[in-house]
Amino acid sequence: MNIAKLNEDRGIEKPDLIKIIYEDRQISNREIVREGRKLGAALKNLGVKRGDRIIVQAPNCPEVLYAFSAAWRLGAVIVPINHMIGEEETAHIYKDSGAKIVISSKMYLPKIRACQAKAPDMKTVILIENEAVEGTFSYHSLVDQSPEDPAIVDTGDDDIAALIYTAGTTGKAKGVIHTHGTLYANAAMQHQTFPPTDGMTYISILPLCHSYGIASTNMSLFRSNRSVLLNSFDLNVIFSSIEKYSANILAAVPTMYVYMLLYPEPKKFNLSSMKYWVSGSAPLAVETWNKFKNMYGFEIIEGWGLTEAGANNSCNPMHGLKKIGSIGLPMVGTDMRIVDDYGKELPAGEKGEIVIRGPQIMKGYWNRPDETAQAIRDGWLHTGDVGYVDGDGYFWITDRKKDLIIKGGENISPRTIEEILYTCPYVSEAAVIGVKDEKYGEEIKAFVVLHPGEKATADDILAFSKSKLTNFLLPKYIVFLEAMPKSLVGKILKTELRKM
Repeated sequence: MNIAKLNEDRGIEKPDLIKIIYEDRQISNREIVREGRKLGAALKNLGVKRGDRIIVQAPNCPEVLYAFSAAWRLGAVIVPINHMIGEEETAHIYKDSGAKIVISSKMYLPKIRACQAKAPDMKTVILIENEAVEGTFSYHSLVDQSPEDPAIVDTGDDDIAALIYTAGTTGKAKGVIHTHGTLYANAAMQHQTFPPTDGMTYISILPLCHSYGIASTNMSLFRSNRSVLLNSFDLNVIFSSIEKYSANILAAVPTMYVYMLLYPEPKKFNLSSMKYWVSGSAPLAVETWNKFKNMYGFEIIEGWGLTEAGANNSCNPMHGLKKIGSIGLPMVGTDMRIVDDYGKELPAGEKGEIVIRGPQIMKGYWNRPDETAQAIRDGWLHTGDVGYVDGDGYFWITDRKKDLIIKGGENISPRTIEEILYTCPYVSEAAVIGVKDEKYGEEIKAFVVLHPGEKATADDILAFSKSKLTNFLLPKYIVFLEAMPKSLVGKILKTELRKM
């Protein structure tokens, strides 16, 4: 199985179907197939072969989708990364993945150059702009000069298709290995779980560097829909696009819905064509659900998933009983259980860890066999989320085993921030936790202990942090302590910090 082959077969069936609308440009299946073939030929000419990793580091645009197709045609591996992450994390992904090619935009070239110095194997830079930049290739020049090559490598279900990096509680981002088979399985599950929606129009605002966005895009393997592809979160653009194209479906994260509630003119655009508003990637507050229904008249459909399992694993029904605050029912083909610390299944109503099993589960973590063995035990993926299942089979999340902070649908590693705080000349010790926030779901709270005799304010700590962290990773709250609460062996007790 090769995802590129399946997508191309769908495109050839209906070559004139408009598949993507981007900045009012309508792109047909015929054009998508042609671009994938030509870019594949260009990458092959640059030496890309089966198993090679290709970084895609750009905001949503058609070229990102073409890059996915072109890489998979060659049996290569896509490594989509968030173009907004910092230099250190970007360089880590370059090195850890072993990629030698990056497809990006010239606006990120300074960061790319800095990362190349730390990851010398990254030799080739392809920029999606038309004009050439010294030491790089122009994406469009490569494509224009390349023939249409219809050849597609015959990959197996177990061949790697994507490395999707996710922040972990240990600090360094981990590469989640997804194969052609696991990506296909997750798309099939979504298709079987949700009613057929052929002919509908999607508003695609989820970033294609995120597993949630990739999973939603892969629905095209089974359905003839079109997508209005957006490269930023702008409510005027989103709402006007819904009205202009009579859109029907939008998948978003809770923070986006919070901003919709803050929109000053909720009746400005005609949104009556919309049928499905989907939320995932982070917990959706019941208050947000209720306010959205009151303001816009629509019910949000909340789901849940994780990158290690293809991103979409459970969901409230599109039609039928929605239990507000729950993550709904397992998708077709997915087994979900609540287990205790020994892996024993617990009865309805009892809290434990959520574990899942199915053909969409990752192959493992890239170059991390020990962590893979810890995460997948006896075929069950241990999610680290704590919750319970009720008598109707709906699952509820009540807590998180891991310390991972989920802000605005994005995973943030506390240790990433802690490591920066430890480099601050004022700070002796630091610990970071997530706290509830109405806008983002969670916000960042930092506890610090100053060096003896040192004096500093929260503004001083923030000023230092701003030179090392993006605004998104800056702590919203900074608390000064005389000493950290610790265990007998000296481990900082974050459970005690949370009580504060």
